[in-house]
Amino acid sequence: MPPVQPMLAKSVAGVPDPAKHGGLSFEPKWDGFRCLVFKDGDEVELTSRNTKPLTRYFPELVAAARAQLPDRCVLDGEVFVASGGRLRFEVLQERIHPAASRVTLLSETTPASYVAFDLLALGDDAVLERPFAERRALLVEALATLPAGGPFHLTRTTTDPDEARRWFERFEGAGLDGVVAKPLGAAYTPNGRTMLKIKHARTADVVVAGYREHKDSTPERPLLGSLLLGLWDDGRLQHLGVAASFTAARRAELIEELAPLVCPIDEHPWGAWADWAIANPDRVPGTQSRWSAGKDLSFTPLRPERVLEVGYDHLEGRRFRHTAQFKRWRPDRDPDSCGYAQLEEVASYDLADVLGE
Repeated sequence: MPPVQPMLAKSVAGVPDPAKHGGLSFEPKWDGFRCLVFKDGDEVELTSRNTKPLTRYFPELVAAARAQLPDRCVLDGEVFVASGGRLRFEVLQERIHPAASRVTLLSETTPASYVAFDLLALGDDAVLERPFAERRALLVEALATLPAGGPFHLTRTTTDPDEARRWFERFEGAGLDGVVAKPLGAAYTPNGRTMLKIKHARTADVVVAGYREHKDSTPERPLLGSLLLGLWDDGRLQHLGVAASFTAARRAELIEELAPLVCPIDEHPWGAWADWAIANPDRVPGTQSRWSAGKDLSFTPLRPERVLEVGYDHLEGRRFRHTAQFKRWRPDRDPDSCGYAQLEEVASYDLADVLGE
C-alpha cells in the first residue's frame, strides 16, 4: 500500500557492459511523470516519485486501470502525453491543475497514457525481493491481455547492448531522453539507485542575460543562485533556461564577477515584459505561472555581453528541459553569434515504433 518510493537510477557515461553487472536488461528512458499504480479491485491510486497523489489529475487512467489491469497489482512506470508521434512533456505538465473542470477537459482533449516497466506486487504476493528477470516475466504475463492502443502499455526491453545503443540514438526523435539498464538479478529497492541511466549530453554556447539570487543570499553576503541564459533568434533574445549548482564560494565570486554588467531593466532585451505578462509563451524570467505561484522570480538583468558554454541533455521546444551545467566562459565568442543554429537537430522517430505497436 502507498506510500512507496520508486527505485531510482544513477547516471553512467555510456551503455554499460552486461558482463560486468551479472547481466542487464535495457529499456527506453521515458520522459514523463514517474508513477506507481496501486490497484485493489475498483480502488486505484496513482502516486508520484515523491509519493504525492496523482490520482485526481488522471481520471482516464484510473478508469482504464479498473478495466484493463489485473485485479490486484502494483506497477512502476511513467505517465506520458503524446501527440504527433512523440512525447509532449509540456502538455503533460498542464494536467497538474487545481480545477477539477480543467482536469476533466484535459483528460478528454489531451489524454494521458501509462507505460509499465516494473512490478512490485501481483495478487496476494509482493515481489520486490525477486530478481528483475522474474519480475519482468511476471509483468509480461500480467499485462499480456492489454488492448491495443492503450492507454496502458508495456515497455520494450532487450538484453543486447548493441540494440540499446541503437535505441539511444533513434528514440530521442520520439521525445525519449536515453536508455535505462537494470541488473537482471537485482531486487526492487525503493529509493535506492539500483538502475543505471544513460542520457544524452551536449554543449552549447549561450548568452548570460541575468541572474537570480540564492535563497541564502543576504545584503551583507550576496550569493548567486542561477544564471539566466538566452540565444538570439531573429534579433530577439529568447529565454533558454538556467544554469545552477555552484558552490557557496563560487556563488559569491560570480556576483562580484558579473557586477559590471548589471543594467536597468528598461535597457535590457527582456525589459518589454517588465510591467505585464502573468504567464506568456516565451516564459520570460520574472513572470508568474501556476507552477511558480508564490515564488520570487525577480532577477537582476545583465547586459548580454558574456558567452558561457553549458552542458545540457535535452531541448524541449525552444528551451532546455533541465537545468544546464556551467562549463566555461567563452571570451572568444561574440554574443550576437549565439543562436539556435548551433543546436543539434534530432531526427524524428514515431513513438508507436518505440512502443513496438
